[in-house]
Amino acid sequence: MTHMQHSLIKALAFFSAIGCVLMTVALSTAIHPAIKNPSIGGFSQITSWYKKRIDAVDPSGKDLSGAVIAIAKEGKLAYLQPIGFQDRAKTIPMTTDSIFWIASMTKPITSVAAMMLVDDGKLDLDAPVAKYLPELKTMQVATAKPNPASGKIDIALEPPKRPMTVRDLLRHTSGLVYPPQFVDEPINRLYAKAAFKPDNSLAEFVTSLSSLPLAHQPSEVWEYSWGVDVLARIVEVASGQEFDQFLQSRIFKPLGMVDTGFYVPSENLGRVVEAPTTRPPQFDITKPRKLLSGGGGLASTALDYLRFCQMLLNGGELDGVRILAPEIVKLMTANALPYDVSFVGRSVGPDHGTTFGLGFAIRTSGGSAGSFGWSGVWGTQFWVDPAQKVIAVQMIQVAPEKVSDYFTAMRNLTYGALNISQH
Repeated sequence: MTHMQHSLIKALAFFSAIGCVLMTVALSTAIHPAIKNPSIGGFSQITSWYKKRIDAVDPSGKDLSGAVIAIAKEGKLAYLQPIGFQDRAKTIPMTTDSIFWIASMTKPITSVAAMMLVDDGKLDLDAPVAKYLPELKTMQVATAKPNPASGKIDIALEPPKRPMTVRDLLRHTSGLVYPPQFVDEPINRLYAKAAFKPDNSLAEFVTSLSSLPLAHQPSEVWEYSWGVDVLARIVEVASGQEFDQFLQSRIFKPLGMVDTGFYVPSENLGRVVEAPTTRPPQFDITKPRKLLSGGGGLASTALDYLRFCQMLLNGGELDGVRILAPEIVKLMTANALPYDVSFVGRSVGPDHGTTFGLGFAIRTSGGSAGSFGWSGVWGTQFWVDPAQKVIAVQMIQVAPEKVSDYFTAMRNLTYGALNISQH
């Protein structure tokens, strides 16, 4: 993206900030500054809903101080609005280029990176993970059973029925899990021993996993996991590049994602939205870290992430730059789970009207089936609706226990503003 093109985006941000809440402009680096058919319409409801939450008294201080909402329809930017403030004291106005820790919205980007290597012929989806990471070849599968005699939990180990594959990492069926956060079981607690720290490399982190057991037989259970961080290490091995270098050269620079990366340069720290709780050191986007977490390490802006989403909606291409083949995008955004898979934790599965592809949750019922997306622990959220040609990106930073209301409201407000039924 040239300096002039970036300036045009800044100009649009300015117009948005002073109250033009509906724009119909090309979602392109060659953005036209002209605003066509300005109309407040249903989009005013989005602005007012978030303003009410920002103005509400929250004794904990962990609720909303500000937001940036971006919505695109049929490849055109329909709504881009900074609302409220970057800081908890509510003194620094939010802007369209405010920078957020996107947490697990990093995972779809890592998944795209891996699938680019599949597209390149450098990575085999159904190859054992050990083909690329031999240090994980001897991982066993654990079962935790209470011991009535000792009153403790015994851990029994058995060999995997089949090796975990690259595909398993992408769809969270590898048997790898997270430490207690979403699920607190004896095997999850063992994962607290892993070297997932800011001063450890991806290689060092993966090596630390080699002494731990899998919590499930590969392909049998969907459980949210460190699998995407392991996938990031595979991207390094298969590409011969550091993970951040691969993302910058193959995704961020080609897509014009000028404010996306693992840390925010010092000159841009004034645009970082304040954290609602203490920043975990392994995810502290305000400083460089050795750990390049493919599962949750990135910072970004609403416009940057919207460009990433538009590339996916376009079948892997944006502004003449092809990132993925169309058939690869179709594969990623279709159900990838075995018919008899079990679900543990998080809001994925038939009970929630969703399934999982290769990097995305996919809606199967309950509204706009076929739309895909994901979210972050501090409330960032996106989805892409291919049927309606809609993209929505919510950038907020609230405490994890506060996020669910925002996820629901964002979906309802978006479709309401566009006057599109979700059913």
